Amino acid sequence: MIDFQSIQTYLLHKKGATEERPFGPDVLVYKVMGKMFALVPEDPPLRISLKCDPDEALALRDMYTAVQPGYHLNKKHWNTVTPDPTLPEDELWRMIDNSYALVVANLKKAEREQLL
Repeated sequence: MIDFQSIQTYLLHKKGATEERPFGPDVLVYKVMGKMFALVPEDPPLRISLKCDPDEALALRDMYTAVQPGYHLNKKHWNTVTPDPTLPEDELWRMIDNSYALVVANLKKAEREQLL
């Protein structure tokens, strides 16, 4: 079962990941080199917003009811995922990995090299 703690642990194990609260005490923001790759509100229901390629974002929304356009984010580049039984656990981890990779790919070369 996916829970807040397992998501938090997975996010913080990403190389260079930091956890911040720039939007207030109830929302955790995960960044790499100062760039956001995940956003997790602490209040129920459990949900996570992740960066995503625009075409894949649409496909994921069609495949899973748990995946919706980014809540309070750019709907083209962000999805908000509310884990439920219809969403395979490995798919959530893949979406997190993808979000992180998209952000890292857009970092400056020197920043990317620091993460090696």
